[in-house]
Amino acid sequence: MSPLINVPNLSEVDKERLAQSGIDLTMENRCGSYLQMDQDVMHSECTQDGIEVLSYKQAMEKYDWLKDYEWKVVSPEKDEVTRYVAAQKDPKGYVIIAKAGTSNILPIQACLYLGREQIQHVHNIIIAEEGAELHIISGCTSGAHVGKGGAHYGVSEFYIKKNAKISFTMIHTWSENIEVFPRSASRVEENGVFLSNYVCMQPVKKVQMYPAATLAGENSVARFSTIVIATPDSFIDVGSRAILEGKGASAELVTRAITKGGTIVSRGHIQGKTAGTRGHLECKGLILKDGIIYAIPEIEGSVVGTELSHEAAVGKLAQDEIEYLMSRGLDEDEATATIIRGFLDVKITGLPEALQRQIDSTIDVAEKSGF
Repeated sequence: MSPLINVPNLSEVDKERLAQSGIDLTMENRCGSYLQMDQDVMHSECTQDGIEVLSYKQAMEKYDWLKDYEWKVVSPEKDEVTRYVAAQKDPKGYVIIAKAGTSNILPIQACLYLGREQIQHVHNIIIAEEGAELHIISGCTSGAHVGKGGAHYGVSEFYIKKNAKISFTMIHTWSENIEVFPRSASRVEENGVFLSNYVCMQPVKKVQMYPAATLAGENSVARFSTIVIATPDSFIDVGSRAILEGKGASAELVTRAITKGGTIVSRGHIQGKTAGTRGHLECKGLILKDGIIYAIPEIEGSVVGTELSHEAAVGKLAQDEIEYLMSRGLDEDEATATIIRGFLDVKITGLPEALQRQIDSTIDVAEKSGF
């Protein structure tokens, strides 16, 4: 297959940054792609039968019924970020639709690249119709030359229909002066599954996000996995929320956080509104250099028969574990890296191998740079 797109002004350094974010410009292991550079939509396509990848404008022009999904799980009045995106007369972003019963083995990639010092805005809608299975990797990055700052405002709305599944893996590779404000929410129907994975292990000025999943259908499932590293001067405020409405609905929220001098606020909230629902929230943090990890776990039950639990722990590397590995032949740096690697090793049940490999590759890059 020919390369995804020819980007003549993209440096080799920035191509490498895209690769670190999970974006494969050769399309060798992807079935579809969306590429937006600043506010320019460069490419959108999918070769998988029954799955469409369209720009937001294309999709709205093609399907009148998409108005029924626009701003339905994320309110345009949520905050200043959503109001800004909703006010745009020429909205950008993508729409991905998996028709009933379809699935993609190779993931779709969505690349949002910030190359100029400005606000990049997107509004995305992702729909998996009944019985469909959809796997997406979203790679967000900025050019190495964007030095004075910029911001990314992203709104994403997910709809998982009966017996459908979406896995969405977002990898951020921004730079020290970029501020990032994703706003996303999902609605999961009967026997639907939503897997949301977020990885941010490179320097960034600020990230603020709090995605929510409403588990409306019986036996619906949501799992949020978050891996973050805060470098000095970074402020990362992340978390996730699950609302258990359908009988038998379940949610798991797992966070691994490391500070090397920055600040991490890790939020989590599970609300059990129906009997027969289950939820678990877990946050574990490591302080490698003086910084702040602030864990805010919340569980809220309002009926008899919901089972909710949480655990949170923040600490340092165990010296006895380091000494044990050193006794087995590793030096101190190698022993430390091995323990951190194990700490970040979050295997996501049901995640396609290609996406798990991408998460592992991102951890590899962080490990080589000394975490």
